[in-house]
Amino acid sequence: MPTYEYECRACQHRFEKFQSMSEDPVRVCPACGGSVRRVIGGGMGIIFKGPGFYVTDSKSSAASAALTPAKKDSGSEAKETAPASPAPKTTENPAAAAKKESA
Repeated sequence: MPTYEYECRACQHRFEKFQSMSEDPVRVCPACGGSVRRVIGGGMGIIFKGPGFYVTDSKSSAASAALTPAKKDSGSEAKETAPASPAPKTTENPAAAAKKESA
């Protein structure tokens, strides 16, 4: 049921009335007893909740990937390899190391 806003023509008293659409409009001001008119208002904005309603929502693959569960490859398992061990660090000059090897 909508809420209608009224204004008194005599005293400018404004009030709201929660009534069904089939009810007759209010004719008498509750403050002074004068005649009233219904005020046309902007009303409330509509609030959409959930994905897919907003202009900022897009159909990009990143957005859809966030909403859908990840697919698993049923044919083969991913093989994990151990990281290669780092080369041993030397403090010698490479030129001096080359002389040692040739000697």
